[in-house]
Amino acid sequence: MTDGAEMFHRATGRSFKGFSAEEEGEWKGPFYFVQAADPQLGLMKAWAIGDTDNGGDEWEQEVLLTEKAIQAVNRLTPLPRFMAICGDLIHAMPGTQWREAQERDLKNVLQKVNPAIPLVFVSGNHDLGNTPSAQTVTDYCRSWGDDYFSFWVGGVLFLVLNSQLFFDSSACPELQQEHDAWLSQQLEEASQRKCRHVVVFQHIPLFVNSFEEEHDYFNLKRRVRQELLGKFRKAGVKAVFSGHCHRNAGGVHDGVDMVVTSAVGQQLGDDTHGLRIVVVTEEKVAHQYYSLDELRDGGMGSEMRELLGATLS
Repeated sequence: MTDGAEMFHRATGRSFKGFSAEEEGEWKGPFYFVQAADPQLGLMKAWAIGDTDNGGDEWEQEVLLTEKAIQAVNRLTPLPRFMAICGDLIHAMPGTQWREAQERDLKNVLQKVNPAIPLVFVSGNHDLGNTPSAQTVTDYCRSWGDDYFSFWVGGVLFLVLNSQLFFDSSACPELQQEHDAWLSQQLEEASQRKCRHVVVFQHIPLFVNSFEEEHDYFNLKRRVRQELLGKFRKAGVKAVFSGHCHRNAGGVHDGVDMVVTSAVGQQLGDDTHGLRIVVVTEEKVAHQYYSLDELRDGGMGSEMRELLGATLS
């Protein structure tokens, strides 16, 4: 079992321990990682009783599902380079009754991850609040590490963003300004360096199905998504991975793949509880969503394995 203090705080100083440019800045061949989203301990009970604000006083189902997901990931061969969890780690909002207990129980389960698989945490709206403040961001960082940072794996630059600052930063505009300045710097460096790909993680997707869709709870404002996509395209961002919608969705706009991954926990569509396998090759970033049962029964499919090729030997 990994030491809790280390595994939950590898993201610090806007970087990630063990995944620096010096250590991982060169392309060494295909690799893969796992993307998860929205374990959100407490939502299933709250959804069942129709009280999503106050009803999440039980979360045994989500604990069991998260444990099942971890068991599936631990059985993958070879092991993934890392596992990213794209937000809404728990359901209880900052300052509400069940938050401390949900966080404790989630961390207890996550410590069962094979210590050779680093966990990358992405902040969501339930982690920071729909309107985050300096205090909620500080509290999140104390529990899970930096709310935004960058890291390198095998010549690929990964950017972890705080999408809640894109959604509503009215209570902490100075934090948004710092975040935006950092992102601009990272994208400028990405456009100048010879990284193989650039990949983004954030909780709220730029759009759910189409760039032209109207703004609502599940996406970012059209002005914001247009600005971000313009910057991403210029810097060579290949894909943006998100959660938040509790169903699989997404689309490609101007060469940027917007990937919306369904939840480990409560589903809001026709998908089943699952995880996404993402294979990174020299030419592309390919991905496939698998149910937890599919991963338990046979691991990743043959197409993903063929992309990895010699890495499996």
